[in-house]
Amino acid sequence: MSGSESSIYEFGDFRVDASKRLLLRDGAPVALTPKVFDTLLHLVQHSGQLVEKDDLIRAVWPDTVVEENNLNQNISTLRRLLGEDRGENRYIVTVPGRGYRFVAAVRSPVAPARVAPIRTIAVLPFKPLTADHRDEALEMGMADTLITHLSSSRATIVRPLSSVRKYTNLDQDALAAGRELGVESVLDGSIQSDGSQIRVTVRLISVADGASLWAGKFDQEFTNVFAVQDTISEKVASALALRLSQDDKKRLTQRYTDNVEAFHCYLKGRYHIGKVTRPAITKGLEFFQQAIDIDPTYALAYAGVAEAYRRLPITSDVAPREAFPKTIAAASKALEIDKNIADAHLALGFTRLWFDWDWAASEREFNLAIDLNPSSGDAHMGYANLLTCLGRHREALAQGQRAVELDPLSLIVNANQAQFLHWARLDGEARVQIAKTLEIDPNFWVANLALGRLHIQKAEYPEAIAALTRARDFSGANSETVSLVGYAYARAGDHAHANAVLDGLKSRSSQGYVPPHSIAVIYHGLGNKDQTFHWLEKAYEDRDVRLTFLAIDPKWDSLRADPRLVDLVSRLGLG
Repeated sequence: MSGSESSIYEFGDFRVDASKRLLLRDGAPVALTPKVFDTLLHLVQHSGQLVEKDDLIRAVWPDTVVEENNLNQNISTLRRLLGEDRGENRYIVTVPGRGYRFVAAVRSPVAPARVAPIRTIAVLPFKPLTADHRDEALEMGMADTLITHLSSSRATIVRPLSSVRKYTNLDQDALAAGRELGVESVLDGSIQSDGSQIRVTVRLISVADGASLWAGKFDQEFTNVFAVQDTISEKVASALALRLSQDDKKRLTQRYTDNVEAFHCYLKGRYHIGKVTRPAITKGLEFFQQAIDIDPTYALAYAGVAEAYRRLPITSDVAPREAFPKTIAAASKALEIDKNIADAHLALGFTRLWFDWDWAASEREFNLAIDLNPSSGDAHMGYANLLTCLGRHREALAQGQRAVELDPLSLIVNANQAQFLHWARLDGEARVQIAKTLEIDPNFWVANLALGRLHIQKAEYPEAIAALTRARDFSGANSETVSLVGYAYARAGDHAHANAVLDGLKSRSSQGYVPPHSIAVIYHGLGNKDQTFHWLEKAYEDRDVRLTFLAIDPKWDSLRADPRLVDLVSRLGLG
C-alpha cells in the first residue's frame, strides 16, 4: 500500500481511519472488503492527483497478478458505498484510458495534542528487503536526503549521516540505535529497487515506548522517488508535531534536481566521500562530476565536489594549491545556483581557514553554514577548528561540544574535540575524550594520532610511537602520522630511527607531494632549528594546512621565543 498507515482523512460526511482500517459515515462504520478499503485509501492519500490504473493495481495487489476488471469492480463498489449516482463525480473521476482522480476535498484532523513536540530524530540507513539485493549507496543516500530535508528546520535536531551510517545491519534494533544516539524518535525504513520500480517502507517510532508514530509503504516508479521523499518528510514533520514556518515547509520538500540519474550519482558520491580515504574521495568526485554532467544546475553536486576537494589536503597529502582553488570554484558555483547550500559554505569556511588564512571570512562562512543547518556537527566542528587556531579556546570547546552533542557517534567530531582540549592544555579531559572515541572505533586513525600527541606531551615515547604507528597504518600513511612517529623517536633520543623516517619522507616527496610541515616536525624533534625553519618557510610558501595550528600546538612551545617563529606567526595573522 502507498501512503500512511496511521493517519485519519476526512471528506464530506466520511472519515477514513487508516490505522483501524475503517470507513465511517457520520460516525457509523461502512462495511467494505479489505481490497476495496485499500483502493479508497490509496485514492484518498493521492487526492487531486491522477492515479494511473497500473499504479493503483500494484498498490492494492502488490504480490498478485490481477486483471483490470478487479479494479473496475472495486471502483464501482466504492461509488455505490459513497452514494454517487451514475454520471456523478463528487468523489471519483474516471480519466479515460489512464486511471482515476479523487476530487473531493480531503482534510486531516489535527493530531492529538502531546505534552511537547518531539525535537530529536535519527534517520537510520534504509535496508534492503532481502540481503542479496543490496545497493548501499541508495540505502545510505535515501537516509542522507531525508536528513537534509528534516535538518532544514530549526524545529528539530536531526542526527547527521556520520552518526547513523554504522547502523546498516538487516537485524538492527531501531530502538537500541535510538537510545545509543540519544534521540526521542527514529525513522527506520527499507528500500528495494527492481528495474524501474522501487518499494519503500518506513516507520517512525518513539524511542521512549516503541510506539508507532507513523508508518507508510510506497510502490513507485524510480522516477517518483522525489515524491516519496517529499511525502515522508511532510508526514514525519506532522507526526513529530513540529510547528514549521512557511520557509521551513518550503525547504522540507525542496528538490535540487528532478533528474533521477543525477540524483543517484550524487548519492554514490556522498557515500564514497564519507569514507575519508583518498581512493574513496576520488571515487566520490567522479560520481559528483557525473551528476553535474547530467544536470549542470545541480547545486548539491557542486557542493559535494567542494567538500571532497577540501578534505584532500588534510587527509590525503594533496597539495593545497591543487585542491583548494577547486574547492572555491565548486562551492561558488553551488552558491550561484542556490545561496542557501550549507555544505558549500562549510567547504568555504575550511578553505578560508586552511588556505586563505582569512580568519574573518572563515568565521562568516562557518556561521552561515550553522545558520542554514543548525543540526550539522561538521559545521560546529569546523567553527571550533577556526576558534582553536585563533586561541579562542573557551569558544572552541563550546562549539566542539555542541558538535559532539549533535553528532555523538561521529569519529572525526569526537576525535577533534579531544585535539581541541589538548591544544587548550586540558590534557586530562582530552584523554577522557579520546577514550570515548576509541570505544566507538579503536582503529580510527585521527583518535590514535591525538592519543600519540598526548603521550609525547608526557614524554611517554614508547606509548606514543605505538599509538602513532597505528594512526599511520590505519590512515594509509598520512604524512602527519609518519612525521610524528619520527618526532617521537627523536624526542626519545633514537636519532637513527628518526632520521630513517625523515629520509623516507624525503624520498616519498620525489614521487609525490609531501607537506613541508611534516618534514619540519622531524627536524624540530632532532633539534635542528635551521632546517626546521627552512621547511616551515616552505610550508608557508605552499600554504600548508597544518601551519594554521602553529600558534597553539604545544610541540612548538620550545621555539616560542625564537624571532623566526614570532615572525612566522605574525605573518600568518595569528600573533
